[in-house]
Amino acid sequence: MTASPPPSDRSAIAVTLGDPRGIGPEVSFRAATRLVQEDPTVRFIFIGPGELLRGAPPHHATLAVEGWDGTETGAGRASALAIEAAVSRALSGNAGAVVTAPVHKPALHRAGWRFPGQTELLKELTGAAVVGMLMAAETTRLGGPLRVLLATTHVALRDVPAAVTAELLIRQTSLLHRSLKSDWGIAEPRIALCALNPHASDQGLFGDEEERVFTPALAALRALGVDASPPLPADTVFGRALSGAFDAVVAPYHDVGMAAFKTASFGTGVNVTLGLPFIRTSPDHGTAFDLATHPGKADCSSMVEALSLARTLAKARFDRNLAGV
Repeated sequence: MTASPPPSDRSAIAVTLGDPRGIGPEVSFRAATRLVQEDPTVRFIFIGPGELLRGAPPHHATLAVEGWDGTETGAGRASALAIEAAVSRALSGNAGAVVTAPVHKPALHRAGWRFPGQTELLKELTGAAVVGMLMAAETTRLGGPLRVLLATTHVALRDVPAAVTAELLIRQTSLLHRSLKSDWGIAEPRIALCALNPHASDQGLFGDEEERVFTPALAALRALGVDASPPLPADTVFGRALSGAFDAVVAPYHDVGMAAFKTASFGTGVNVTLGLPFIRTSPDHGTAFDLATHPGKADCSSMVEALSLARTLAKARFDRNLAGV
């Protein structure tokens, strides 16, 4: 371990390389090189197995972790240790943001880190009370931005109805409201609630969650000053958000949000974890093991967006803290 850098290193971005068998190292280094060409002042701390760090762009810090031995277990161990090291840097004030390359969840589990994903691991490591998974694309194929918060994340579809409670919707939508105000600078966020059932249940014809769960949640949110819509059908709400009617959408479960989001923004989408004491982003794709053996084939666009958004949000948060806002 190197000595702690000075406080000014809070402007640095800690980048974990993800699963060493995947495209994470390649897209991280290529994206960082591209971003530095646009802004030579940006600085990175690349964290991963030492042998992979030899490919890092020059003039940036590196931090090696142990554990990578060529096996799936070793891949999971190295991935998790890199995340832990990045969190440690951010919590100590030696990085202003953490950007994580993709990991392989079965490898994490095999190595002993039994979390559904990186979001849940980050929550555990930071002790955050509430976190949210926001998929954000500031530009999309249709032009306008699209931001989708997944109220439930890695949950089997059969378990979703029981998981979508009024308390969950209140907690997640309130977190989104605060984050849009503080990190995106949107003074009065307009948030759409995506319904759970087809046609928002058509007044109870296709389920009762819209009346039983969403209605009390909406009343509580409005009492808190959150501008949230009644539950709107999934087949129209995302289009309305893309047209500018809403600043973000709360999706009740993973795939209804992700299908719309990736259709509109694949390659420009970024996963942002809300509720952490630092900014965390990641690209919207997986490890792509099949592309990792063909250098240069992987598209680094989403990692470019993840690094760029992390830099923007971290700077806004840092400037706001300096101003005492």
